Amino acid sequence: MDDLRTWLFRAMMFEADAEELRSSGIRIGADQREFEESLMEETLRPFSVDLRNSALRMSRIYALMYCFENAIRQLIRERLEEEFGSNWWEERVPTKIRTQAESRQKKDTENSWLEGQKGSGLFYIEFGHLADIIIANWSCFEDVIPTQHWVKQRLDEIEQARNFIAHNRLLLPGEFARLEVYVGDWNRQVGV
Repeated sequence: MDDLRTWLFRAMMFEADAEELRSSGIRIGADQREFEESLMEETLRPFSVDLRNSALRMSRIYALMYCFENAIRQLIRERLEEEFGSNWWEERVPTKIRTQAESRQKKDTENSWLEGQKGSGLFYIEFGHLADIIIANWSCFEDVIPTQHWVKQRLDEIEQARNFIAHNRLLLPGEFARLEVYVGDWNRQVGV
């Protein structure tokens, strides 16, 4: 019994030390990628092979859209904060967009049982409003985006595919390619 307690105590101490090392950026234990793949396989196991295959194909485009959309939000925040300071949200985001986002944010707070990242109001706006904010503050973006028409057209087209993905509908390979081209165009243009 003492051997079991000693082993358990040492395991707990190791895990605490390992967590401290992980949080400082040192890799400990199994490869995270292998772990994630194993977890994904286990999570999807109850579903048909066709559904699993579709989900795995869509996961790549979902990841691309997640990064793309949040990179735009980051660009907006950085540019407007740099130009207008910490009050950029109140001063530079059109009232209608800000009001809608704050309403969503309030609802999110009221539903505190649902855990997840709760960010600034910028994370509660609709995708289409990103272009509206950029255009409303054009002087902050004209050095990296060719025209207002370009940003509006690109984001409007991407929004249609984004909504398709967000509602769990399978995109065809041609749409994957188009999104990758548009995101690539955006990244080259803004210097990502």
